Amino acid sequence: MLFMKSPRRWRIHSSFPGVVRSLLLGLLIPFGALLIHAKPPYFGNGMRNGWADQDSVVIWTRTTRFEEMNQGGHAFLNVPASLEGVIRKEGPASRYVADQLPQGAMLDEMLGACPGFPGEVRLRCYPIDKPEEKIETPWRETHADTDYAVQFKLDGLKAGISYGVELEARPIGEQSHTSAFKGAFKTAHAPEHGGPLRFCVTTCHDFLRRDDGLEGHLIYQPMQLMHPDFVVHAGDIEYYDKPKPWAWTVELMRFKWARLFSMPRNRTFYSQHTTYFIKDDHDTLKNDCWPGQEYGAVTFEEGVHLFNQEQFPARDPRYHSIRWGQDVEIWLLEGRDYRSSNRMEDGPEKSILGSTQKAWLQSSLRASSATFKLVFTPTPVVGPDRPNKKDNHANEVFSHEGKELRTLFSSVDGTILFCGDRHWQYASEDPTTGLWEFGCGPGSARHQLGWKEGDQRPQHRFLRVAGGYLSGDAWRDELGQPRLVLRHRDVYGEPVSEFAFPR
Repeated sequence: MLFMKSPRRWRIHSSFPGVVRSLLLGLLIPFGALLIHAKPPYFGNGMRNGWADQDSVVIWTRTTRFEEMNQGGHAFLNVPASLEGVIRKEGPASRYVADQLPQGAMLDEMLGACPGFPGEVRLRCYPIDKPEEKIETPWRETHADTDYAVQFKLDGLKAGISYGVELEARPIGEQSHTSAFKGAFKTAHAPEHGGPLRFCVTTCHDFLRRDDGLEGHLIYQPMQLMHPDFVVHAGDIEYYDKPKPWAWTVELMRFKWARLFSMPRNRTFYSQHTTYFIKDDHDTLKNDCWPGQEYGAVTFEEGVHLFNQEQFPARDPRYHSIRWGQDVEIWLLEGRDYRSSNRMEDGPEKSILGSTQKAWLQSSLRASSATFKLVFTPTPVVGPDRPNKKDNHANEVFSHEGKELRTLFSSVDGTILFCGDRHWQYASEDPTTGLWEFGCGPGSARHQLGWKEGDQRPQHRFLRVAGGYLSGDAWRDELGQPRLVLRHRDVYGEPVSEFAFPR
């Protein structure tokens, strides 16, 4: 198995005129690489994109004080989860951060820190095979109140095209940029496009259980080599409610995001690939959360805003469908913003999706002409799941809406479900409706848990309690018939299952 090298850092002396530096950037620097000058701001978190369709995309980036994370910083103290309740009762709120740091240490001095820095950012975008068709945005300032992040909505793009992105940063009020970064993305294929399509699905990441040291996660090496047209991260991208540190404040939540996406493997991959990010409970607030709850000093509503508007490409609402060529359409579901309390009595009014999203889902599925209708959800609908879980459609506490959705999905030909959340890989076929669901499994070899290997239930058509990801390939065969093959893979990219559709 071949692996990518870590992204290289390129230095171009600041004495070069701006035009020359820009030319060198375009000709010499590879995608996903950092171009470093003598002073901040830098692009320590690279860039990521979201919501790509045939003619638009949202690009996210953040200006940082350093070009890389702090790899030699202090370790966080190993404090118990129960400390949250103690501080909530006794105060002061400053202890949520201070009690997790070694004496005298600052948050920016901790292992993995990638602090932000104010600056101005400009973006250039162009078809990779036609760099002369370059568009350029005005300079935009970054500030502390948005964690030094900035987003660019790009419209008027062309379908099925690979685009290059060049980012430049400079100190506020200065004329010369101090750093630059190159990334890439691909727009969705036009509905009439009949060519092959490849995608990947992953879930369950964090810094604590990474499996490639400070490089990040192993899966991004083989995924990079597969050249997927798009990737879906199906939630639990980070875990606020895991230690070192427990993210009991917005400041600590922001710290965790900056740390995760400053690891070279993760930063490089997401800077180069079209991605759709879905959130779940751990990257909204805490385990099994719902509106109205709090975690430390953070409300559920603050957690939603942090993910939806600040740390990831923004869109309202966050549920959406995108056509990817002649045979594939994807649906991205939002499972936290509109949900009822887990404690509410089950019945017609209890919902995870909310009435508006559910009505949209039903109408858009039935209206689709795609052969394969691929629905991505952060939590299971078919399962099976553990009996002690209480926050998804495979659980008894949401059984009414679960049955409603399984009936809907199974009534629309070509519908297949994909979910995150579960820390094991599986393929299941609902015995009542025949609906298929694929759990991609955790994106780390150190993150599998929650199910016993060999405990295969009647729904299971495949079960593996280990880390990895899922890949899908869609194409038309020599007779012009649409085909889809789904494969679970281990963290090194080796296939461990294969399922072909139509069945």
